[in-house]
Amino acid sequence: MSKTANPYDLLVIGSGAAGLSVALGVLAQKPKARVAVLSKNDLSEGSTKYAQGGIAAVLDAADSTESHIADTLNAGAGICVEPAVRSVVEGAREAIDWLIANGVIFDQEDGGLHLTREGGHSHRRIVHSADATGRAVQTTLEARIRESGAELFEFHNAVDLIREKLPQGRRGRCIGAYALDRRDGRVHRFAAKTVVLATGGASRVYLYSSNPDGSTGDGIAMAWRAGCRVANMEFSQFHPTCLYHPKAKSFLVTEAVRGEGGLLLRPDGTRFMDDYDPRAELAPRDIVARAIDDVMKRMGCECVYLDISHKPAEFITSHFPTVHAEALKFGIDMTREPLPVVPAAHYTCGGVLTDLAGRTDVDNLYAVGEVSFTGLHGANRMASNSLLECLVLGAAAARDIIAKTGAIAEIPELAPWDETWVTDSDEEVVVAHNWDELRRFMWDFVGIVRSNKRLERAKHRVRLLLDEIAEYYGSFRVTNDLLELRNLAMVADLIIKSALARRESRGLHYTIDFPTPDTVAPPQNTILVPKTFSNRRVT
Repeated sequence: MSKTANPYDLLVIGSGAAGLSVALGVLAQKPKARVAVLSKNDLSEGSTKYAQGGIAAVLDAADSTESHIADTLNAGAGICVEPAVRSVVEGAREAIDWLIANGVIFDQEDGGLHLTREGGHSHRRIVHSADATGRAVQTTLEARIRESGAELFEFHNAVDLIREKLPQGRRGRCIGAYALDRRDGRVHRFAAKTVVLATGGASRVYLYSSNPDGSTGDGIAMAWRAGCRVANMEFSQFHPTCLYHPKAKSFLVTEAVRGEGGLLLRPDGTRFMDDYDPRAELAPRDIVARAIDDVMKRMGCECVYLDISHKPAEFITSHFPTVHAEALKFGIDMTREPLPVVPAAHYTCGGVLTDLAGRTDVDNLYAVGEVSFTGLHGANRMASNSLLECLVLGAAAARDIIAKTGAIAEIPELAPWDETWVTDSDEEVVVAHNWDELRRFMWDFVGIVRSNKRLERAKHRVRLLLDEIAEYYGSFRVTNDLLELRNLAMVADLIIKSALARRESRGLHYTIDFPTPDTVAPPQNTILVPKTFSNRRVT
């Protein structure tokens, strides 16, 4: 099946807050634009839906944008790009107003928005919808996109981006993508004048993750293969508190539990965060995650505990209904007892290098949200800045795309997907085995605490896996599992390369070989350049 007869004006790959913000932003100004949205699963099944805490925005007279900027720079451990931080923070109020105008309902207090506080923030500035803000945002934007006239392709997993072929073997602008329809196993062509990657992060590269199963680094891997630079892939954020239970699958316990007075306890009931940081439970996530990891290793325990049972039961159930209900499924009543918690991979702070309009190194290709690197997060993302980035930079990308409307040349016919030399696989166990091996050695060797020896071991293993996956990919018809494994292995390689290149500990990257930040050389972002790097550079 070909979509090239009448190319789309815009192809958005990803259906979370970032992708839908771009699509809706373009359609608001250009209602007749042909817009396609690809979603790997059903439209709602992405990381946005699972974001519990909220959206950081300066809305209190006692707060200020300068304070929010300072908090973000501090959490980023010296390598945030300040213009990016300022741009996103200053766009927060407009983003919240846009969500409210589209129907998102946030918690109210005394006639205004209720603001909570999370780790790293010096003020209450988290706008939220109970403890299910992401779900409120996702369901509202999904409703808007379904009534917008956009063409929606659910259960379509993008395989690769397509770049225009130029003389002398050069590659030009992005003109579309191939995507696997997971329902019939066929690969389709989608031609488009502009393509936006909004595929989220890559936290499923680790054995334990708070992310949904689809967070496999697809956009980062596709952009790298297409010739885009990536940056700061060594900074994988581990959320300190995910529910620990053999039957609980990656359930995140929101940061706001600590923000509202929750205490972290050893198995013997004693507090420990005061031993690691003067901010205690309100320290940034990297510090809290390392502290929990240290306690677990020192004591040989499988988890620590998060206790907010000293608060009134009504306060807990009204502020944290989602967490309370989920814990009850496993026989844990957080109004009466502490929650068992462990760290889990949560957010990819690095990604595809972009400017503040979402433009990548490849013409007509944008990246927005967790898939991208703008410089906002630096070496550690501060809580509730992620949805904010999706919204502010989604709107910026939409404005840039609209400004270019009419100036983009016609799209040539795309070559059909070639399956001439491949067959159906009769060894799916190979994919399952490699998937398991990859995530286990990434957790063991490239996790919360690293060393050169561990990283070298991981480097050797991922190279073997990449060769094996490439051979398998070239021999058999693609499946969803194979595509995700291929992308995860490539992203793992980028993470390992970046971690080996940083010879210091900073933010989320902690290595026992270089346990302190480098105070001699100015702090730098880690930028990797593919062999197929485009001539155009993001400025």
